[in-house]
Amino acid sequence: MVMTNATRRTAVLFAFIPILGLYLIYTFRLHYFIPAIATWPTQRQIVAEFSTYMRHRMFPWTKKQDALKQAMENGVRTPFRRHIVAVGDMHGDFGNARKVLQFAGVVDDMGDWTGDVDFFVQTGDIIDRGDDTIKLFTWMDQLRTQAHATGATVLNLMGNHEWMNAIGDWRYVYPSELKTFGTIAARQRMLSTGRIGTSWARNYTTAARLPLHPSIGPPNSPYPPQLSVHFQKESETDPREVLGPLGEVLEERSPDDHTESVGKAKAKRKINTPRRKGKIHYEDATHLRDPLSHSAISFVHGGLSPTFSNLAPFPSKINELAHSLLFKLQHRKQPRVSPPNPYPGLPLSSTYEEQELYDGNGPLWYRGWAMMDEETVCRDVDAVLRKTGTKRMVMGHTPDFHNIVSRCDGKIIIIDTGISHAYGGVLSALSIHYTLAPIGEDEDKKWLETEIVSALYADRREVIVQDEREIVGDFWSFEHEDLD
Repeated sequence: MVMTNATRRTAVLFAFIPILGLYLIYTFRLHYFIPAIATWPTQRQIVAEFSTYMRHRMFPWTKKQDALKQAMENGVRTPFRRHIVAVGDMHGDFGNARKVLQFAGVVDDMGDWTGDVDFFVQTGDIIDRGDDTIKLFTWMDQLRTQAHATGATVLNLMGNHEWMNAIGDWRYVYPSELKTFGTIAARQRMLSTGRIGTSWARNYTTAARLPLHPSIGPPNSPYPPQLSVHFQKESETDPREVLGPLGEVLEERSPDDHTESVGKAKAKRKINTPRRKGKIHYEDATHLRDPLSHSAISFVHGGLSPTFSNLAPFPSKINELAHSLLFKLQHRKQPRVSPPNPYPGLPLSSTYEEQELYDGNGPLWYRGWAMMDEETVCRDVDAVLRKTGTKRMVMGHTPDFHNIVSRCDGKIIIIDTGISHAYGGVLSALSIHYTLAPIGEDEDKKWLETEIVSALYADRREVIVQDEREIVGDFWSFEHEDLD
């Protein structure tokens, strides 16, 4: 079979070089002149070092991974760095989107992944108001593949316009964009079970939680973490404490009671608890003692309303509802689109929670953080951050055509600046540089955490917020998810 992938052919070629080297050594009797070469341990070391060298040359990101592995094995604390870039609504404009990703350092002049960014987040509304729908979604899929090959990650969110199109609400679809698909039926197929719709189902979410440090989990790890159970001796304490999502004691019950109260609603469910003397501890509050527990950022398209009923566990509950609703939309008989036909609405099988997800108070449409006065949003934002396990929230949806908007000292950041030619707004991206660096002696376990959040424009960079704090912990000993 002929290999058409150039990278794979190169890898196979270099794999034979060590074998060829050993062949030449014996062919030319070099082991008589350099006796050490004739021993197997030396030959194995030569092959291993040469293979490592070639791997670092062909796949540069593995050099950083190997260095971190070595530092962990030696017990040496090393700085951890993470670079995140986020871009808001693109609305069918491939040219401007590419310009933004270029000056943000995400792609090169050819539109390919640079390897200079660890995470790229796009907060939805790629579709509508422009003609480049197919081109943009194809590009996102390509960047996702290229990023993965370098150990980086692309996180795509669905905005309200992606959902509108899935429903059959096509009021912002240009006739010129429709021609790029051919027919209405072809466009419906593409967005339901075709290439774009399949990518939505597999690769897109409606909410994202991105930890700044991997010790608190990979992207989209739910907050609060899942419960775990252990027993203490009866002499230590008798009653059973039931904790809420923020660690508060909701209720005390006996060890023989096999139901638990969860949250203020105290919804009951059966759990398999063995009958054993002692106290049952639910360690869902242990994350509160971790100084990095909220070193994460939430990303949604519209916003996380304080009164939305399914904020936690975040983002898993929102994404479970979104996945279920999208499946129903994509696999129903496709309705006649609106306009010119009546608005088709959500499927009759959609649940109350799924309907709430799509209403004005849900994460796709909510505009409160952008529209309410400063006193109100700064009063309400901390409760949402605590509940979602984050330190700031990033969203698009509500455009400011002049600049990225920061509110409440960077706790709220709105990144939609109308970069599509349909709006004519300023081209912009959000950049986040995070560092956790050791300070003092190793036995003190002290670290300096630094986060610099900047607004990037074609001609300038503006720092939105710069946070620094000292923390204590064994953060260097984590198993980095990129090292697996």
